[in-house]
Amino acid sequence: MTQVGTIDQAQDEVIDEFLFFKDWQDRYEHLIELGKDLPLIAPERKTDDNLIRGCQSRVWLFAELKDGSIHFSADSDSMITKGIVSLLVRILDMRRPAEVIKISLADLYSIERIGLREHLFTTRSNGLVAMLDQMKRYAVAYSTQA
Repeated sequence: MTQVGTIDQAQDEVIDEFLFFKDWQDRYEHLIELGKDLPLIAPERKTDDNLIRGCQSRVWLFAELKDGSIHFSADSDSMITKGIVSLLVRILDMRRPAEVIKISLADLYSIERIGLREHLFTTRSNGLVAMLDQMKRYAVAYSTQA
């Protein structure tokens, strides 16, 4: 994935893409397509330690610090969930730990603006929160090394 300027610029790009689609069937299909572009976690990283707790589907997330920025990779056994984690990775990948630490779900206005939260079942919405929490935990762990 290629980083787009600031976090807000990355979110604005996501919003522009999704608002192009008028109905939610097309938006779900786009979300699935985004999941196909996700930087996949290496097979040896698909361990219980990298499994996100609180998700209905199985989601693995791994992060490493390179040149002061966090690089995320992930995978899921669900196409929709893979698309959701792909959105988060797209927005937060290659950011400094301090940037990721200060992000809250409320700061991710793109999730609301594209209508994703209102179209998620409660369990998937809880999974979204769990994914963001895990990304922030990685950022906290790497914040002393950046």
